[in-house]
Amino acid sequence: MKHARWLAGLASTAALALWGCSASEPAHPAPPPAPPASSYGDRLGPGAIVSGASDSVGSLPGSAEALYRYRFRQTQPGSSNFTYYDRETSWSMKPTPDAIHFQLENKLDRPITIDWEKSSIVGPWGQNDKVAHSTTRWADRFSTQPATTVSGLQRYGDYVFPLSYLVDPGSSDQQLHRPLYPEDNSAQQYTDRETSVTIEVVIDGRPRDYAFTFKAVSVLPK
Repeated sequence: MKHARWLAGLASTAALALWGCSASEPAHPAPPPAPPASSYGDRLGPGAIVSGASDSVGSLPGSAEALYRYRFRQTQPGSSNFTYYDRETSWSMKPTPDAIHFQLENKLDRPITIDWEKSSIVGPWGQNDKVAHSTTRWADRFSTQPATTVSGLQRYGDYVFPLSYLVDPGSSDQQLHRPLYPEDNSAQQYTDRETSVTIEVVIDGRPRDYAFTFKAVSVLPK
């Protein structure tokens, strides 16, 4: 009988102990709410992604949501208005955070050709690369880009950026790529950084390189 009461008491004590442990165990806290999405989306910063390349008409190029503005200078060949010309061609250049825009005028009465495969670009951190331009897509990274013919006495406008900046757009046909110069708080790291572009043009069967260098001479809060 004493043995039975001892077993009953032991079982009761164990049950109370288990209940006490269960009751005192703290509940797991709810996970914190996710931070709100950036109002800038993927537009800004070193990891930003842009579609195509905007060409603003303002004196300071850049997107409407930019936190910082760049002021560029054409240092090679030196020009205060981003132009260059010779007997055969005339160039109007416009560096922007997204890409280097240009307009080429063929001053001859016969066609000239832009050889994209022989053209190149050196980005702000010194990396040498092939160029991508307005019609280049992710699928073209390892294929030959067809040349562009500019008819006699005609103009041709386009933009260029490093081919390796292209980003996989998935099933979309968009031209997604990283910008040359970010527009968020990392922008100040790009002060005095240069981008050099060499565009090879074939004139009367002879290749000729036109080289331009641009420096981000100031990066200022918007």
